This record gives sequence, C-alpha cells and structure tokens, in this order.
Amino acid sequence: MRLRFVTVLALITTLLLSACGGGTATPTSAPTNDNATPVVTAGGQQGTPTTLSTPPAPTNTAVVVGDPNANLLINGAGATFPVPIYTKWFAEYIKVEPSVRFNYQPIGSGAGIQQIQNRTVDFGGSDAPLSDEQLAAAKGGELFHVPTVAGAVVVIYNLSNVPKGLKLDGETLANIFLGKITSWDDPAIKGQNAEMASNLKGDIALVHRSDGSGTTNIFTDYLSAVSSEWKSGVGKGTSVKWPVGLGARGNAGVAGLVQQTPGGIGYVELAYATQNKLPYAFIKNGAGEFIDPTLESTTLATEGVTAIPDDLRLSIVNSSKPGAYPIAGFTYILVYKSQKDAAKGAAVARFLWWATHDGEALAKTLDYAPLSPDLVQRAEAKIKALDCGGSPCYK
Repeated sequence: MRLRFVTVLALITTLLLSACGGGTATPTSAPTNDNATPVVTAGGQQGTPTTLSTPPAPTNTAVVVGDPNANLLINGAGATFPVPIYTKWFAEYIKVEPSVRFNYQPIGSGAGIQQIQNRTVDFGGSDAPLSDEQLAAAKGGELFHVPTVAGAVVVIYNLSNVPKGLKLDGETLANIFLGKITSWDDPAIKGQNAEMASNLKGDIALVHRSDGSGTTNIFTDYLSAVSSEWKSGVGKGTSVKWPVGLGARGNAGVAGLVQQTPGGIGYVELAYATQNKLPYAFIKNGAGEFIDPTLESTTLATEGVTAIPDDLRLSIVNSSKPGAYPIAGFTYILVYKSQKDAAKGAAVARFLWWATHDGEALAKTLDYAPLSPDLVQRAEAKIKALDCGGSPCYK
C-alpha cells in the first residue's frame, strides 16, 4: 500500500509540473529564418546574442542561439544528454561564425533519430548508435555518426540523510529496476552500505524516461551487460518496456521528478545531477570497484576501448579498466554524407570541425570527457567525407 501511495503522489507531482509548464516542448516544424523572430538564448531571455560563460541548469526547452538576422539557420533535434555542452558550443561558435544561428530541440534521441531519418532537421543528436535497420530507413542516404563527447549516466536518488555515494552493484541495480527490490532497507542494498544502513528506509519510487532516449540506451545497455534476467526480459534500447516505475520526459524531467519524490531513484546524465545538486550512487565496475562518476572515471571508460569500428558505433559500458565508471557512453551528431543544401552542409561541416577540435577543450568544464586523439582523427575523416553537390563540404 505504501509503495502505491508513493507512486500516486509522484504521479500527481508530475501532473502539477506539466500544468506549470515543466514538461518537454513538443517537436515543432523547423522554423524559418524570420527577421522578426527575437534572439532567444538557452536561458530563455530575449535580446541581443550573448556568449554563455556558464550555461544555465539544463532544461527540456529549445536552445536557440544567434542573431535573428544571421544568413543561415541550422536546425537540430534529439538527445537531451549533451544539451549543456551543445549550448556552450553554440554560444561560443557564433563568435567565430556570426553568420550562423542554431536551433536545437532537445526532444530525446528517439525523436531526434526520426527527424534526421525524415530529413526535417539538418542534424540529429543521439546517445544511441543507430541500428542497421534505422540506418536503412534514413531517407537521405548514408548517415554518419560523428562522436562529440562522452558522458556518465548517473543513478540519482532522493533519500534524506544519505549523502552522495550510496553503493550499488549491477545486479542490485537491475533488481531495483525490475521491481524485485522495492524497499531501501532491502538486505541487498544495506549489505553494500553498512556505514549508512540506519538511514536506508522507506519505499522505492522508480523514475525512468518516457520518451525515446539515448540516455536510456546507455543505461539499459549497462543493465543488459550485468544482468542476464534484464537482458532476456527487458533488453536495451532507446525505449524499452519498463517493468515498473513512472515516466518523465528528458533528463531534466527525470531529475525534476526524482527531486520532488521522497524515495525516488532514476538515471540522468551527470551534468543534470550536479547542476540540480542531486546525490548519486557509486556503481561497481567490471574490475569490482565502486566508482564515483567523475570526469576522470568517465575518461578512463573511454580509454578502455580496444577496437574502434569504421562507422564509430561504440559501446563502453561495464568497463573492466581500473578506475573506470561503468555507465558511460558517447553522444553523436548524426549527419547525412550527401548534403542537399550546399550552404548549410558547409556550415554544418565547419561547426563539426570546430566542435571536435576547439570545442573539445570546453568539455571538461561541464563534466564531459573529450574525445581521444584517435577518435578525433576518425571524426575528421567523417567530416572531410561530407559531400556538397560533388565537392567536399569542409574546405
């Protein structure tokens, strides 16, 4: 009964948040470059374009950066995972290329994949590499995966008097999200957290993504790697059939609902936890260590990659490298090899080159791991292969 009460209470909270405008903006048609449209920075304020020295706390609202009179409007849509770093990049890049304006709709990797497949945006954002079937469904021909940064997916929770650092191994985490462990004072949790066992009490209220999500893909990829029951019963993907729990849209939606729900537990990209001051768990990696999800431990996970495929579709979960955080992944910009608009294609190529070079230097300030030199070289090859009417887009 108590778990049902917590679930109902959390659902009411979700409805109230939606009524107050806290939900995700629904995908819209790509806007035109209308001179009457005001500049809107990531903070939602109108006025002249400004550089964001520190991006605001992440939200699910559109990121529109640049001068309304800019010659080119670049439209993107997809993952919420990289919104903090993309916001920073857009704001910095318009200082280099003021003729470009960006509109990025953070609608989740699943929806972003659909929009780039249908060619309704200039680029898609996804934390999940596309399947062969998804690539085959792309209407514009061959789609490239250009990795941008790597990040940690962290397990956030809402427990009074339990600081950051609750320890969870993979089997326990999988059993929580399978609905087999329903109370915080379960022996499997207390046994790993003797120093805070007296504060572990009450019912667990699960929160997961309701939209198609690359963050979900990374998280369920990890659960599939550590739990045969999860792998066979639920599996991995941008959308899965969750056994239990409440759904929220976007990383920001999950962070907000966990923050509002006593006993809540969910998963978000690290920046959403740190900027919302939410405690998060230390997760046991493939080497048997409980790891704090930090920039350093995420970078170690990226260094554990032993073979990089030509298409750059990578999984780095459950690393056995000492010190590596086990729930980590790359986020990608999806772009067609053959660009139908040469001017936009050239602008996208120049931005991607800047992002994978100058932009990488900004990643650590927002707790993302920059690409390794090897991956930068691989990304360069993809950017140089972009075709604008028979000529290279990047010159």
